[in-house]
Amino acid sequence: MRVVSLVPSLTEAVAVTLPGVLAGATDWCTHPADLGVPRIGGTKNPDVPAIVALRPDLVVANEEENRAPDLAALRAAGVEVLVTEVRRLPDAVRELDRVLRACGAASRPRWLDEAEAAWSAPPPGGPRSTAIVPIWRRPWMVLGRDTFAGDLLSRLGVDNAYATHPDRYPRVTLDELRATEKDLVVLPDEPYPFTAEDGPEAFTTPSALVSGRHLTWYGPSLVTAPHILGAALRGGAGER
Repeated sequence: MRVVSLVPSLTEAVAVTLPGVLAGATDWCTHPADLGVPRIGGTKNPDVPAIVALRPDLVVANEEENRAPDLAALRAAGVEVLVTEVRRLPDAVRELDRVLRACGAASRPRWLDEAEAAWSAPPPGGPRSTAIVPIWRRPWMVLGRDTFAGDLLSRLGVDNAYATHPDRYPRVTLDELRATEKDLVVLPDEPYPFTAEDGPEAFTTPSALVSGRHLTWYGPSLVTAPHILGAALRGGAGER
């Protein structure tokens, strides 16, 4: 099999499970750190002719992360494209199994079983928190309804204040964000790279800086995500 991945989390999943299968990946595919494959542009602007030239047996993509016209162009060029759709953790487990089998895996990898087990524990005890989760600045955008990251946070005892918003990634003014009732501001380091100096100063509510990879990627990072995210959230909330 020769596989090109247009999704960073899928790139990591394929590389870890099936070494040597990846024939290309995006510029944003940062894991594994030593991945040495041709780069074919970004997730939103892949170089379609370059992908076709790699002669892949399969391109793996995501309906949210990649653009439909690019996927259509690949199919028109005779390339098989597998598109994932993930809204909740069970979707991620199912889709990862489907992708890896399509890429040649004979069975579910051990890390996927470990990830499912890691997330099977009940939410932590104590009162639940309500949070806003900005994902961009200038303009401000937050997690809205029906998102994978929102589902992970809910499983860790944190409810998204915008979970019932009509949009999945609404643009919201800073004044509205400040006025929204919340216990916590969750600031991931991707897609916008929030840091201790860039983000928390906009709010008086306590902030938790979290790993965007562990919050939004569905792949091997899911194994350690409950521990890493949980520690960051508890620290941001002052171990309430």
